[in-house]
Amino acid sequence: MKHVKITALSLSLAALLVAGCSNGNGGNAGSGSDASGSDAASGTAASKVTLKFMTQSSPLAPADPNEKLIFKRMEEKTGIHINWTNYTNDVFAEKRNLALATGDLPDAIFDAGLGDYDLLKLAKDGTIIPLDDIIKNMPNLNKVLEAAPQYKAMMTAPDGHIYSLPWIEELGSGKESIHSVNDIPWINKGWLDKLGLQMPTTTEELKKVLIAFKTQDPNGNGKADEIPVSFINDDGGNEDISFLLGSFGEGFNWDETLVTDDGKVVFAANTEGYKAGMKYFNELYKEGLIDNEYVTQDWNTYIAKGKEQLYGLYFTWDKANVTGADSAYEPMPALAGPNGQKNVARTNGMGFDRGRMVVTKANKNLEATTKWMDQLYDPIQSVQNNWGTYGDDKQQNIFEFDEAANKLKHLPLDGTAPGELRAKTSVGGPLAILDGYYGKYTTKPDDAAWRLDILKKVYVPDMKAQQIYPRVFFSADELDRLSAIEADMMPYVLQKRTEWMQSGKVDKEWDGYLKELDRLGLQEWLQIKQAGYDRNVEK
Repeated sequence: MKHVKITALSLSLAALLVAGCSNGNGGNAGSGSDASGSDAASGTAASKVTLKFMTQSSPLAPADPNEKLIFKRMEEKTGIHINWTNYTNDVFAEKRNLALATGDLPDAIFDAGLGDYDLLKLAKDGTIIPLDDIIKNMPNLNKVLEAAPQYKAMMTAPDGHIYSLPWIEELGSGKESIHSVNDIPWINKGWLDKLGLQMPTTTEELKKVLIAFKTQDPNGNGKADEIPVSFINDDGGNEDISFLLGSFGEGFNWDETLVTDDGKVVFAANTEGYKAGMKYFNELYKEGLIDNEYVTQDWNTYIAKGKEQLYGLYFTWDKANVTGADSAYEPMPALAGPNGQKNVARTNGMGFDRGRMVVTKANKNLEATTKWMDQLYDPIQSVQNNWGTYGDDKQQNIFEFDEAANKLKHLPLDGTAPGELRAKTSVGGPLAILDGYYGKYTTKPDDAAWRLDILKKVYVPDMKAQQIYPRVFFSADELDRLSAIEADMMPYVLQKRTEWMQSGKVDKEWDGYLKELDRLGLQEWLQIKQAGYDRNVEK
């Protein structure tokens, strides 16, 4: 499931210690550039301040982050050399947690990937330090917070301190944010055209279209291998079928948290609209229209069938990742349900991640660390950190740089998968890209501009909700309770949804389902979520 996970760091650290993991094995244990062996335009590293940082990166990227052009330029700009310990993404959390548990601390952790519970736990035991005074000496970050003061509140823990630096990426605002819809329904327009069918506008029309896809051999190979509708059964993730629930009521999103226009927090999986949606899914299942692997398939299985163009309708963030950018699939608009309702539920997503960088108690040079971290929030620097750089004569570039205009321009991808190229050249970590930067410091990525256009034209007109659930920084006690409740409640919701799709017994079992949700702690969960929402509104 793609719900927000709340991890008890103390438990994971204890488990790692028992397992006896050894530092430096597995993944890209980065040697980093030794302080005595690195030269840069501004002098040898031996004459510079050297800091020890831990980080993570894609397996596609260099094992030593100092080989990335972005970090080479950072060193030239700041005069600060970083001795990196770098791990690939798949093992980073384990290695990070081991270092935090054993006290083998770097000066800072870059692209730290720490959740709120982790931040509060590490702050309480003194492993990481408050950044309140440090931030006062970060002019680039302060310019960001002056332009967008809402992020200061999001950065601040319940105790009033700031313990980490954030990643901020604005791409559209309000309903037109790029995050408003995560699981776009992509329908095979080529099959519609071949069979002489119109784009469906109602749930009943969609069912008839899917039946035609199943029975009329739209791919023309005579094999009846078409899959009318496919998805990954994960309760609101990017490849989930839950987009269709908006035709029956409030709709559904990945953390199952909806907000009414008068500020009431609602659980998405216990509404009458949700129940009606389960009946519709069962109708599709009984007609044999749903991929028979929907319960068990993973991402690799999903995209393998997508590359063969076997789907009539499927769900994902960007079709380029599943059926290809030039495939015949088009975004299907929201459908009117049995009562004529059309609704596109908004996700609670936004371009903000709280725990991208922390400074540890081992750090003895806060002045240099502050200088280096502030450079991350320079607009031109932030844009490169997020997407990649320019002027690399060894590989494809994301940008060209107009030095006179101080502006980065996205270059054509020329068929390269954007995620792959960015994984090789970008660095992630803390950064800020505000909507005001587009046209001034950078252009929008082509894939983002394309998606924003789809959202504005196809989905925003049918978004009913005026509000989303904000990025609340809960207390440790609240996080403990939310985590405990969700550990049982969310899998139960997915279990019953899967059963109802196949059995059609939602009416018979609904009252018992509601009672079980309450037994598992739904009412307390709603109270905590409501209290967090109300606090956030008051700020």
